[in-house]
Amino acid sequence: MEQIALQKNIEEETSDRDDQTVHIDQPELETVDLIEKVNEVAVIRPLLDKIKCTQDVKSIPESKLASLNEEIRDFLIHKLSKTGGHLAPNLGVVEITTALHRIFDFPKDELIFDVGHQAYVHKMLTGRQNGFESLRQYKGLSGFSHSDESVFDHFTMGHGGTSLSAAFGRALARDHLNEKHHVIALIGDGAFTEGMAFEAMNHLGHCKTRMIIILNDNGMSIAPNVGGFSRYFDRVRDEPHLRSSKEYLKHLVKDIPVYGDHLYQLMSKMKNSFKYLMTPGVIFEELGIRYMGPVDGHDMSSLIDVFLEAKELDRPVIIHCRTTKGKGFQPAEDISTAGAKWHGGGPYDPCNGNFIKPSSSSPSYSNILGEHLTELAKADNKVHTITAAMPDGTGLSKFRDSIPNRFFDVAMAEQHAVTMGAGLASRGLRPFVAIYSTFLQRAFDQIIHDVCLQNLPVRFCMDRSGLVGADGPTHHGVFDMAYLRCIPRVTVMAPSDECEFVKMLNTMHQHDQGPSAIRYPRGSGLGLNYQGISETIEIGQSRLIQQGSDLLIISIGRMLDEAKQVAEKIKRDLKLDVTIVDARFVKPIDIQMLDFQLPMNKFRLVTMEDGCVQGGFGSAIAEEINLLKLDYPVKQLTLGIPDEFVTHGTVSNLCKELKLDSETMFERVQHWLQEGMDPEWSYRLV
Repeated sequence: MEQIALQKNIEEETSDRDDQTVHIDQPELETVDLIEKVNEVAVIRPLLDKIKCTQDVKSIPESKLASLNEEIRDFLIHKLSKTGGHLAPNLGVVEITTALHRIFDFPKDELIFDVGHQAYVHKMLTGRQNGFESLRQYKGLSGFSHSDESVFDHFTMGHGGTSLSAAFGRALARDHLNEKHHVIALIGDGAFTEGMAFEAMNHLGHCKTRMIIILNDNGMSIAPNVGGFSRYFDRVRDEPHLRSSKEYLKHLVKDIPVYGDHLYQLMSKMKNSFKYLMTPGVIFEELGIRYMGPVDGHDMSSLIDVFLEAKELDRPVIIHCRTTKGKGFQPAEDISTAGAKWHGGGPYDPCNGNFIKPSSSSPSYSNILGEHLTELAKADNKVHTITAAMPDGTGLSKFRDSIPNRFFDVAMAEQHAVTMGAGLASRGLRPFVAIYSTFLQRAFDQIIHDVCLQNLPVRFCMDRSGLVGADGPTHHGVFDMAYLRCIPRVTVMAPSDECEFVKMLNTMHQHDQGPSAIRYPRGSGLGLNYQGISETIEIGQSRLIQQGSDLLIISIGRMLDEAKQVAEKIKRDLKLDVTIVDARFVKPIDIQMLDFQLPMNKFRLVTMEDGCVQGGFGSAIAEEINLLKLDYPVKQLTLGIPDEFVTHGTVSNLCKELKLDSETMFERVQHWLQEGMDPEWSYRLV
């Protein structure tokens, strides 16, 4: 039964990169059988099985470390084949993580992961192996480092570019408290493009605080890295002899009889010429951070040597490790596919790498976006698209391939993406900025200051709005309605299906009077035919779904389907006629609709949203009702995400936990109608 439940939730369990998953056509029973066969395999891993805590890593003979690393890879490949997860990033950091646990003393020493995609090996070596069957599943192990999960996770992560700042802060706190332990930040080359990483390094070099940065440079992010820093890494990666040459020259000169030391001192004084000639990490040295590398990130001996050397330094140091993402699993090593599919995906067949996901006849909202914007751009040369390291995830890869000169991937730089879009809009162009809802939070100031203050028509496409599933609280897009609607001049809309989605994109395309945003969920729509739709929607106009006389339900976005189910139950069990309105717009609210429908429905109103209640859609409705100054008090029930951070799990499980499934919402409405209040449900997630 557990496996059947797993199969039913496979689509929800896939990561936020699931649009690139390979679809295979096979009966459900065969898929379940495949997963069960994987479960039945009893694999003995003699070295890994002995590791119950980080200290056990130190007891493994050095001659057997390579075998331990292979066992770790085998464990990851087979465990993640059932749960899904970030396989490739973790396969790439096996040796780095093992070497760290070999040299440092965790949790006394602190290891801060950037994003946390690559924290699985760390979890395995800190007593959490037995929990991997529940990885990224409801009430199971988090797919990222999480401070509530273990004392070995010193900081909760999920967004890129934050590790250096967090680690720097903890290193400063260590010094203030007169402690002596080491603080280590592990960051990938993709996250290294984040502005925060540069800000942290600039300050770190200034303060000269003792801290170790490990740069995991695999040259293969979710999407191809862009920018000058990426090209710099490429040069360094292509010239691994530089470090060894530098060290060789040092020893060669110092070994010259009589004059060796003097000659070396003279060369050292020739700071700029020597450094620029021989040091690949000169940019870090100029910031005040000691550079070490590049090092083969899969060579245990080299890693241990460089970690021991860094451990003795009383200054900030960056260790540049060259690795292969997905190492040890050929499908994940394939650079043509690994960046998108194997960065994070759902269950798969560990024998051939085929993802286990039922075929879907309905395209995802992300793919519809890329398809429709491409068509709009062919007819309008003002249309440009911008994304932040997510061309595949946001569906813009088709646009990129078709119209490359008007597509911009700015890397992990959401703030830059927004202000760049403002610059384009200020010259009369029509930029569409496609960013996941949770990541757009990072550019809140730019939205206010650079876009809305100047009333520039930047078009925000907020993918993965609402609950996203297995990636959990760092990735749920539940705050966008609240954080956007408080900003003057911005129009915010949310489609209930694919057809509405296309109409809203058309509306945004034609709306040059100010900024606009559209929020849409992860995954597919209802399977409606949206092809050829050229209609637009009047700004602020809602849509009447059905007319009743006893109760008004106003839903926003994907909650319309739930509203219909609740209305059916109300009519069947309570014998009440329900009016259903698809609001379409979070801002502006359809005032005329409210003024007409509230008296028609006995001033009884239920709002439904998949965003936070505080400051969200229901709050917007309540505020507008207050401005109407009606003669009769309105009785309103607001259903949405409570004032909690929502854990990871399938969307269906989370909705049940949050009391937002249709059955429980009906019970809440029934109690509210009969008792005049919402029952005191327990919203807190464990």
